[in-house]
Amino acid sequence: MPARAAFEMRGHSVPAGSRQTIDLPVSVLSDHTPVSMSVHVIHAKADGPTVFVSAGIHGDEVIGVEIVRRLLRAPNLKSLRGTLIVIPIVNAFGFINHSRYLPDRRDLNRMFPGSPEGSLASRLAYLFLTEIVARSDLGIDLHSAAIHRTNLPQIRISPDNAYTAELADVFGAPVILESPLREGSLRGAAKAIGKDILLYEAGEGLRFDEMSVRAGVAGIMRVLQHVGQLPTKGIAKAKAAPQHCTSSKWLRAPAGGLLRTFRAEGDVVARGDVMAVVADPFGEHEKAISAPFNGIVVGRAVLPVVNEGDAVFHLARVKSMSVAEGAVGDLNEQLSDDPLFDEDEII
Repeated sequence: MPARAAFEMRGHSVPAGSRQTIDLPVSVLSDHTPVSMSVHVIHAKADGPTVFVSAGIHGDEVIGVEIVRRLLRAPNLKSLRGTLIVIPIVNAFGFINHSRYLPDRRDLNRMFPGSPEGSLASRLAYLFLTEIVARSDLGIDLHSAAIHRTNLPQIRISPDNAYTAELADVFGAPVILESPLREGSLRGAAKAIGKDILLYEAGEGLRFDEMSVRAGVAGIMRVLQHVGQLPTKGIAKAKAAPQHCTSSKWLRAPAGGLLRTFRAEGDVVARGDVMAVVADPFGEHEKAISAPFNGIVVGRAVLPVVNEGDAVFHLARVKSMSVAEGAVGDLNEQLSDDPLFDEDEII
């Protein structure tokens, strides 16, 4: 049987059965420091799909970087089929500066499909789309909330894609949230060229959260197994079906002042439940924030100082409160017991 052809990228060749890190030039800083996008390619001997896993499109979202680090150390990858392309930090500029944005103050996830002759953000978007997305059968893009907010582990999918809905179920995060495609987003540009992407959201900007990291690694492993890249051994299925939420709403501060929250991410609330209170610094006036419908908290602000109109809770609508509570509880239990996360192996 003939050997599988090597994987070629921008003049670099990765032979079948090997792995290699490739630096793709992006730009040169004003002090003549070159900046590249580092891509790790695992090119197996056996045929299979090509999947990419990316993190750090927003430079302050560091949880994805840790998920990628643990993924690349997983013993399961010794049995990989096909090709796995991993990009730990897409936006190196933002990562270095602890910033969501690029030096030109643009959000990379609003610049796709980009242009080879456009702004810095546009050029990076074009490089990522053409060299990574276009060459893959599937992508998993890792995100977290912005700074001063945190997200419950969740998968976001477009409402009209049955295949990504199937993969989201396999991933096993507690919530699947339908989210329309935005102009300039990576998901939107990928769809335009016929590529599917799962978007994983979890945790807080510039912070680590162990449950979010574990849920991300476990979910990626399940998806890689489902598409035929990994064998089933050592990869546990999710204990509970995710909550599929078709709509969500941000609840905003009715006044400025000090925020006292009574609910956290993952909490299931009934319509009318008081979730937080905003009080003025003198203690003379208090205004409650109540749940407008039965839902699960998929995101919230963590800063106790708010202005009127600030987003405080991201509430996703649920059909069954008891089922929603079980999904989050089962996730915590599974991630504590999963042999994939032996503490001796997490270094």
